[in-house]
Amino acid sequence: MKTLHIYFFVFFVFGLISAQSETGDVLIKNGTLITITDGVKENTDLLIKNGKIDKIGKNISTGDVKTIDATGMYVMPGIIDAHSHIAIDAVNEGTNPNTAEVWVGDALDPYDINIYRALAGGVTISHAMHGSANAIGGQCETIKHRWGVMNPEEMRMEGAVRTIKFALGENPMRVHGEGGRIMPATRMGVEQVFRNAFSEAQEYMKAWEDYDNGKSDMAPEYNIRMEAVSDILKGDLMIHCHSYRADEILMLMNVLRDFGVEKICFQHVNEGFKVAPELAEFGAYASVFSDWWAYKFEVYYSTAYNAAILTKNGVITSINSDSRELIRHLYHEAAKSQRYGGLTDNEALRLITLNPAIQLGIDDRVGSLEKGKDGDVVIFDKHPLSVYAIPQMTFVDGVVRFDINSDPADMRIEVDPNETMPAFMEAVDHEHDDSCLQGLNELLFDK
Repeated sequence: MKTLHIYFFVFFVFGLISAQSETGDVLIKNGTLITITDGVKENTDLLIKNGKIDKIGKNISTGDVKTIDATGMYVMPGIIDAHSHIAIDAVNEGTNPNTAEVWVGDALDPYDINIYRALAGGVTISHAMHGSANAIGGQCETIKHRWGVMNPEEMRMEGAVRTIKFALGENPMRVHGEGGRIMPATRMGVEQVFRNAFSEAQEYMKAWEDYDNGKSDMAPEYNIRMEAVSDILKGDLMIHCHSYRADEILMLMNVLRDFGVEKICFQHVNEGFKVAPELAEFGAYASVFSDWWAYKFEVYYSTAYNAAILTKNGVITSINSDSRELIRHLYHEAAKSQRYGGLTDNEALRLITLNPAIQLGIDDRVGSLEKGKDGDVVIFDKHPLSVYAIPQMTFVDGVVRFDINSDPADMRIEVDPNETMPAFMEAVDHEHDDSCLQGLNELLFDK
């Protein structure tokens, strides 16, 4: 029995150690630091110790830390993607208009090669989201791109706010109204899914309050779905809502006002430019595409000026990818938003650093180069808003997770020069191949 206790203790301690996040020490010398919050500092050093930014200044010296010469290069905070689906497999629990009880964090995949490819684009954190099949979808997970870890627990971003996916428009209407002949079949129905869920959650909370205060002798039946919706009403669970049309964006803000909900980030929000003052007044955030639209009817009325208009109206705005491919090019997407709307360099780079950090409730940890913040850093060979810029090294908590000079050849995306079109598009030509069409439909669910 004593031997068993020893084995148990060893495995317990090993489990604790393996679940802890690895941190690193590094001194980056002579780079041009784009701090986001304190201007641009040329020929400046950045010291990371134990995974945290320890010093920023000139002529920092330390003999026991690995040193990297960044002369002629640009050093900026790690890029943050506020809307992603990497590191998870099944995106949509599309079995009910309200599946608030499910959580993508239950099934994180640390082996997803797209984590590494995101690091190659300078992205250190992403928001792994449920899809948009449901009016009220599942809960999401903010992850650090600690490529190489084997324990999914090590991917979780400590201190990130809890988030949940909502969706407006065609997707929940198509999945449930057309696909299941249940509410919502219309945009009116989508609104009522929200109102019904919030009203039921209020009754659920009241029943528990009465029981806790001795007004009722019988405890209500515990319901994990109602617990999640109740947390929204309490302000403990933040909504990130798939949205396109201005009328629906206004509708949801009205619903939230009626139920006293204040925390929301509208995702995609293609027509946000139409209601930018209203979004700012509500205090809503916006996480947008730079120039994606016209892939279905409800997103035809869009503009590449969207991010700039929202920013100029005081809406905290980010640029996201919603794509395992585009996630590698978010610095290019930020540059597009500078091209359309005349944003400053800092305003453009905030779209992929500090602003998404604010939207995910982690701006006290990441999003800018400041003493005490996490050592999530990317080094570029040219200014990150240049079309010629290429990330050279990406650090997460001071640990090198990507280095272009030691990038294994088999990690790279292979392109077949003889391929004329993607396989799924070729499958669409065969109109009777329902399985291929279903696969395409799933691929586009969250667009």
